[in-house]
Amino acid sequence: MELRHLRYFVAVAEALSFTKAAANLRLAQPSLTRQVRNLEEEIGVRLLDRANKRVTLTDSGRQFLYAAGKVLALCAESVAAVQRLDRGESAQLDIGYVANIHYGLLPATLGAFRKLRPRVALNLFDLSSAEQFLALESRKIDLGFVGVRPERPSADLLSECVAHDTMLVALPARHRLAGKAKVKLADLAPLFFIGMSAKTHPGAREWLLATCESAGFTGNILQEADAEPTAIKFVADGLGVSFMPEQVTSLPHEGVVFRPLSPPLRRESTIAWRGDNPSQPLQDYIRIVKELSHDQ
Repeated sequence: MELRHLRYFVAVAEALSFTKAAANLRLAQPSLTRQVRNLEEEIGVRLLDRANKRVTLTDSGRQFLYAAGKVLALCAESVAAVQRLDRGESAQLDIGYVANIHYGLLPATLGAFRKLRPRVALNLFDLSSAEQFLALESRKIDLGFVGVRPERPSADLLSECVAHDTMLVALPARHRLAGKAKVKLADLAPLFFIGMSAKTHPGAREWLLATCESAGFTGNILQEADAEPTAIKFVADGLGVSFMPEQVTSLPHEGVVFRPLSPPLRRESTIAWRGDNPSQPLQDYIRIVKELSHDQ
């Protein structure tokens, strides 16, 4: 999948017309139609209905439109950051984030910061939580959207919860619990779990085990995955079930269904930064993140 496929899909989804979208993109309509169809075939999901000469979004298409818009916004910000550096604007702020997780809060904070500090270059780095902690320790980034707070963070790092992710349970599509509108936490007691590896998601294993313990049972982790798409595949293969943030449902998940939990399950999501970093742009950005996180 290439960024142009996302741009083409967004153009059609917003115009609800291949003709108008092709004109806006200055692209031949047959080529645009073919590119969007190729995108659907690649991800294995129908995004658009093309009945009676009308174009409408499917439910999956509406969800994908939201996710694609965020990806394009983040890419545009990255390009703008490089261009500002090329113009000699030396002040910069380096931020790490986990793809597929912070689509809402991150772009909002970037926009607010850009208004406050228009001459500070913002550089974004798509890194796993573990990579962000290493980058913070080596001073390669100023702040990270690290997700779960580890039990034993570095003494040099400060952190604060800025969001509470709604957690769902990922189940094989043919599992006996997949037909339920909501799944009770206690019903998961006899099942194996797919966890996230400490190599990429420090603190995630401890959170999973603590969640199971609070529900009255011991979590049995059969397999661990380095990334969410891998965990989804393990679930589809029937190796177990997994707790995942609601945002992950925008990823392809053939053979897997996501169900809300009863009682509802939420997980803290944190930012982290070095306490000895004197950067004033960093302090301004932390303040913006805190303010906007309270509004969500």
